[in-house]
Amino acid sequence: MDAAAPFHGLFEMAEPSIQSTDPENERDIALMARIAEGDEVAFRALVERHQNMVVGMIARMLNDPMEAEDLAQRVFLRIWKHAKRWKPEAKFTTYLFTIARNLVYNESRRRSRKKEVSSDQRSDEFGAEMPADSRIEPDSETLRNEMHDEIDRAIAELPENQRAAVVLYAYESLPYEEIAQVLGTSVSSVKSLIFRGRTTLREKLAHFTGY
Repeated sequence: MDAAAPFHGLFEMAEPSIQSTDPENERDIALMARIAEGDEVAFRALVERHQNMVVGMIARMLNDPMEAEDLAQRVFLRIWKHAKRWKPEAKFTTYLFTIARNLVYNESRRRSRKKEVSSDQRSDEFGAEMPADSRIEPDSETLRNEMHDEIDRAIAELPENQRAAVVLYAYESLPYEEIAQVLGTSVSSVKSLIFRGRTTLREKLAHFTGY
């Protein structure tokens, strides 16, 4: 197995391309115009177009696939409720990711305020019952899954804006300009966030990547 395979795209520097005219965005604009008139068929079409992308982004931001499904529903509910007020001044996906980002940040802060089980308690509950066996060699699929889990945990531990910038850049292939609009910052700040985030990830994942 290529040990670096799960990391392809995470550390690559190529900037996503940006088009002056985007037929996909034009389709989103047309759907939003219909949604503003209460067209439920158009709304379902919009959800089908973007649901997987939104769920994936939220799951990587929170490292919680189950919660990602619920938050994605809230993202699209907000789009439905506010469709009449939306203006196509930027790409629709910028608007979409901005809503998702805000909900993720709110959820992250809510979680940080909750009392968590201490590491000592977790050790008492689970540690003694699950001894490590160094004789067991993980197969390639197990190792790949472990890598993906490690990547997700490392991303989830990044500061909020670094996390969002890395996810939008590496996984959603957004150009710097659009990420800057989503985060409400400058292109230079986005590049700095991505650089710092990927530097941290390289350090945390060095035992897998060999970088």
